[in-house]
Amino acid sequence: MLGRGRRPAADTDPSLRSILITGICGRLGRRLARRLHRERHVIGVDRRSFEGRPKDIEHHQIDIRRKKTQDIFRQEQLAAVVHLGVMHDPRVSQMEHHSWNLAGFQRLLEFVAQYDVPKLIVLSSANAYGPRPDNPQFITEDAPLLGGASFSEIRDLIEVDMLAQSFFWKHPQTETVILRPVHILGSVRNAPSNYLRLNVIPTLLGFDPMVQVIHQDDVVSAILAALRPGVRGIFNLAGPAPLPLSRVIEMTGRARAAIPHFVMQTIIPRLWRFRATSFPAPELDHIRYVCMVDDRRARDILGYTHEHDIQETVQAVDDIT
Repeated sequence: MLGRGRRPAADTDPSLRSILITGICGRLGRRLARRLHRERHVIGVDRRSFEGRPKDIEHHQIDIRRKKTQDIFRQEQLAAVVHLGVMHDPRVSQMEHHSWNLAGFQRLLEFVAQYDVPKLIVLSSANAYGPRPDNPQFITEDAPLLGGASFSEIRDLIEVDMLAQSFFWKHPQTETVILRPVHILGSVRNAPSNYLRLNVIPTLLGFDPMVQVIHQDDVVSAILAALRPGVRGIFNLAGPAPLPLSRVIEMTGRARAAIPHFVMQTIIPRLWRFRATSFPAPELDHIRYVCMVDDRRARDILGYTHEHDIQETVQAVDDIT
């Protein structure tokens, strides 16, 4: 195994070269790094600190928009870049969101092309399709990305996805993979996991949509599968069979309170404004309408299979690791 500070020579087998992970200090990034570093030299870029970092993982505590990021590409022979560093915090200003997510990602794409990185993996989201009353039962990868129509905070994610699609066609020498997982559950601090951690979980009176969820470790497994040479394209990722939202909530063991939609529309913006909730009003559509994906491409081409059943997946929201 390659230790910290040791990088492969330019002519080594690509399977021995380093893997760069952006956003490595997020809970998903740390889980990916801890599985990957046993076999590959892992380099992380994240302006946050990496507490509990294994010694052989190289971490650069920098902003991906800064020049020091290019130095990593210049000095290392990278086998792949895994981009997890998308900012999702809806409380951050739109200007900072745009600069971080789009300007930062565009710089990253420039470096991948300039330094001939053979593989790029981008973690997008099935939320990019958007929960809508007219959605088909299962959405395929060629469906339009309409999630930003009512939720402006997701527009950056859609633009990142579309930039990656454009890069796919413009730079065929790089195997570009875009992963669009359904609601990720686990120790991750995302909207669906935070929602299911509430002591009393609100739902909308008269609405009980079917939902798809995926365990955080199954997402990590899909990323590892996407690192295989020859894999490229867009892949939806889903976990166990979909269930009604009410059943998912029941499996958490928490209480549920059904509230009329017009009431929620009124009180959520006020609670949000006073920081009494982490649930922005546009997220209401996710507990109102269906947004389910067809993930057969991932299962057929990536060889992806979910390893965690629905009970394990839902209960993972209480995982503190």
